[in-house]
Amino acid sequence: MSRLLFRTRIKFCGMTRPGDIRLACELGADAIGFVFAPGSPRRLDPEEARAMRNALAPLVDAVALFMDNPAEEVREVVRRVRPSLLQFHGSEDDAFCRGFGVPYLKAVPMGDDPRAYTATALQLRYPGAAGFLFDSHVRGGSGGSGRTFDWAQIPSGLHKPFVLAGGITPDNVFDAVLTVQPWGVDVSSGIESAPGIKDGYKMRRFVEEVRRADCHIG
Repeated sequence: MSRLLFRTRIKFCGMTRPGDIRLACELGADAIGFVFAPGSPRRLDPEEARAMRNALAPLVDAVALFMDNPAEEVREVVRRVRPSLLQFHGSEDDAFCRGFGVPYLKAVPMGDDPRAYTATALQLRYPGAAGFLFDSHVRGGSGGSGRTFDWAQIPSGLHKPFVLAGGITPDNVFDAVLTVQPWGVDVSSGIESAPGIKDGYKMRRFVEEVRRADCHIG
């Protein structure tokens, strides 16, 4: 894909406050992530997320994040929150992920042995995925740890968009975009003052650094 007119997409994940969502939209975030993974400090119940979805600006996507949640929980979130994209971080297979009538991203745990995740293997295992998200978590983790991984481990030859996550902050996202040139970047702890509590200054700097990197890619 030519990068001449390309704009890196930005997803702010783990949102728990309507004010943070409104600011994210004003700053130009493309997607807002709501976490439903068990055990996460950013976990919401469907009714909380439904109320906060009302803070989304037009043309900003709502993304629901899961990690081995039962199918009935996913269906309840889909019914109440009406996400435009699902994100699965667990051992879910392709049939499960695409069984809710909503496009999905499959998170790839780069904290495991990355040699197990070749482009061919991923695309054969998850043919229904809209794309992949490469994160620093290990299998069974939901991300948001603030740790990075070696970006050189991302498999080449992917025919679907991919999103870069894992330890991205306003201080390193410029280098991340220049080095990896992902379809999008996903940040949670890197723009927080505490789990689920976003920092407006960090959010603004993050967006500015992504846009600055886009201007350096020809």
